[in-house]
Amino acid sequence: MAKYQHFEELPVWQEAARLYNAVLDLLEKPNAPLSPGFRNQLDHAALSVSNSVAEGFERSTTNELLSFIAIARGSAGEVRSMMAVVKDRLRLKRHLTALQAIRSLAESCARQLTGWAGAVDKLPFEGRRHLPHKERQSREAGEKARDFRLNFLRNLKPGHPLYTSPEARAARGEAPE
Repeated sequence: MAKYQHFEELPVWQEAARLYNAVLDLLEKPNAPLSPGFRNQLDHAALSVSNSVAEGFERSTTNELLSFIAIARGSAGEVRSMMAVVKDRLRLKRHLTALQAIRSLAESCARQLTGWAGAVDKLPFEGRRHLPHKERQSREAGEKARDFRLNFLRNLKPGHPLYTSPEARAARGEAPE
C-alpha cells in the first residue's frame, strides 16, 4: 500500500477513470438511442467504480477498503450488465464499438479489483492500514538498530572476540558450527 500516496496513482483508479470517460463519450453522442433512465443508471454505475476505489483508498482499515473494493467491483459488473442488455439493439449497432470498449474497460476494472482484494486479504495484519506516527517511528528505529547490529557483526575482524559467535557467523551468511 505504501507504494501509492494518492488514489489517482492506482492503476485500477486510472482504468476506472477511462471507463467513466468512455461512458461519457457514448452518452454525449448525438441521438444515441438510450432512455433517460438507462443513461442516468449507466452514468452513476460507471462513476461509482472510480469513486469507490478512491473512497476505499482513503479509509483507515482494511475491512473498509475491502468493502469499497467490493462496491467498485459490483458497479463494474453493473456497467457490464448494462452493455450486455443493449448490445443486440438494432438502433445501437452504429455504437457497437463504443459498447464493446465500455464492457472491456469494466471487465478490466473488475479483474484488477479482484486482484487488489486478494492482495489485501493476504496482508499480515488486520485493522488499521496505516501505522500511527509513534508506532511507525518506533518500528523504523528498531529496524535501523537491527541493521546497524548486523552490519557491525558482518564487518568484525577475525581477531575480535565476537567474530566466531553464532550471531556474527549468521550475519556473514556462514553455516553454524
